Amino acid sequence: MQFIKPGININFIDKRKIAFAVSAALLVVTMLSLLIHQGPRYGIDFAGGTLIQVKFSKSVPIADIKAGLKAVGLQNASVQSFGEAATHDYLIRTDKLETAVDGFSKSLIQALTEATTADPDIRRIEMVGPQVGKDLQEKALFAMFYALLFITIYISGRFELKWILSGVMAGALMAAVYFLSLFHVSIAMLIAAALIVTLVLFWFLELKYAMGAIVALIHDVSITVGIFSLLNLEFTLPIIAALLTIIGYSLNDTIIVFDRIRENLKKYHRDALPVIINRSINETLSRTLLTSLTTLVVLLALFILGGGIIHDFSFAMIIGVLIGTYSSIYVASPILLAWQGRARKR
Repeated sequence: MQFIKPGININFIDKRKIAFAVSAALLVVTMLSLLIHQGPRYGIDFAGGTLIQVKFSKSVPIADIKAGLKAVGLQNASVQSFGEAATHDYLIRTDKLETAVDGFSKSLIQALTEATTADPDIRRIEMVGPQVGKDLQEKALFAMFYALLFITIYISGRFELKWILSGVMAGALMAAVYFLSLFHVSIAMLIAAALIVTLVLFWFLELKYAMGAIVALIHDVSITVGIFSLLNLEFTLPIIAALLTIIGYSLNDTIIVFDRIRENLKKYHRDALPVIINRSINETLSRTLLTSLTTLVVLLALFILGGGIIHDFSFAMIIGVLIGTYSSIYVASPILLAWQGRARKR
């Protein structure tokens, strides 16, 4: 199936500086948002506390719900509507764990009934201790870091036949990160430093395909996190699952383009590298857009019809697919041109 006619020749490479400027602006906004909000807005999974979902028999003001919560000692709880308005569902979040005591549900129902004059039904109560939340944060960061490193081994081995070099480098970085984490170094700062060191090593070891892929993946994950921070959406375990899925999806697109670049380097070895890269992107453009559009149709259906539980997950995936498609064209492939300039200087 051809979504775009064969022989199309859109000059993507000439627009790479504009694309780099757009990406840089998005990353700056992401960093500013994270600094202003002091990191992502962690959900119960990571911050610890209690999540309560309550369904009422009719629509009730949030102020009345907060008044009922105050009666049971939950003065600082946040309340928001959940799902469709017709369902009258509300989510209550608090950093307290007193909800674990016996009889709490009964006293909460009584207090909410008196404050709202509606019949409440507690659908679920989820509790996470602060230490468990911290452990989940660290494991989530490690999961994304190790995923990126294993991807670099695969890319370097497949496209540059440097399995041993990339494997030794990745193993050394993983060992260093794990060793330093035993001394209670901040995991977030440690992994950020490790990723910077990884990019520097890629440059000096000339792992150009791995660097293009890893920069694109960091770009995609960072912008997705930044949009969640800008919109003040909660960062939960399902969002980590979405980010890992985005990494895999974006990598798939990037590998397709890289594979065509490798083939065309042999086939059109007399052409300039920018021409070869641009030809490769155009030749795979139909496949890239078809895959992205069909995936977006499913994600939009989940976003609109999937309900509140899966709403943020599908939203993260929609952002990731859009940014991942963009980065495979405008970020990963043009990075290969940096080595052409380096080779000329040498």
